[in-house]
Amino acid sequence: MLNICGCLVQTAPDRTASVIEALNATEGSEVHAHDKGRIVVTVEDTQTRLASDLIMDMHQIPGVIGVTLTYHHFEALEDEAPATLS
Repeated sequence: MLNICGCLVQTAPDRTASVIEALNATEGSEVHAHDKGRIVVTVEDTQTRLASDLIMDMHQIPGVIGVTLTYHHFEALEDEAPATLS
């Protein structure tokens, strides 16, 4: 399953650089832009962690004021069978 989340991370302005460093060091997350304490980041599932867990962990990074999910996309990959409802 392809699972991509777009998030806006709000930081204390003096902590933005250290938050970006922490986000870039986290497997499954990628920083795309930042300005005045706001960081645009995408988060994807990894082999060992769900994107939702990674997003929850972002709240614990020192300097993070808040994390807002702004975009969510998921779909079955070509080699996966479609999910069925039970």
